[in-house]
Amino acid sequence: MSLKLTLKPGERIILGGAVLTNGPKVAHLLVENRVPLLRQKDILTEAEATSPCKRIYLVVQLMYIGDGMTSEIAQLYWDLVRDVIAAAPSTNDLISQMSTYILESSFYQALKVAKKLISYEEELIKNASKSG
Repeated sequence: MSLKLTLKPGERIILGGAVLTNGPKVAHLLVENRVPLLRQKDILTEAEATSPCKRIYLVVQLMYIGDGMTSEIAQLYWDLVRDVIAAAPSTNDLISQMSTYILESSFYQALKVAKKLISYEEELIKNASKSG
């Protein structure tokens, strides 16, 4: 089954590791095989990874669009996860769920959980600022 994409003018996607930018008009694409794909709204750049949970998302994104969990990326992931759990133990359930997906090589599912982790982190920061 193919995936139908409609790209807005200037919209970027990552398709199988390649960054593509649409031209000035709407484009319709059919992706006819399974390939890593991220729409612009789901792409996080290194410059945008400004918090611990966003850095985790970036690492999972690299797993998804790259070669999976290489030893270098695995080390980075587990170091970041350890630090986040130490700072905020309440993230453990989300991190556990995300890690299970990663160990199953379900990187897109792990990215979805990483998005929830970022939202949770933002909520924790917001609540900490209110009480401080």
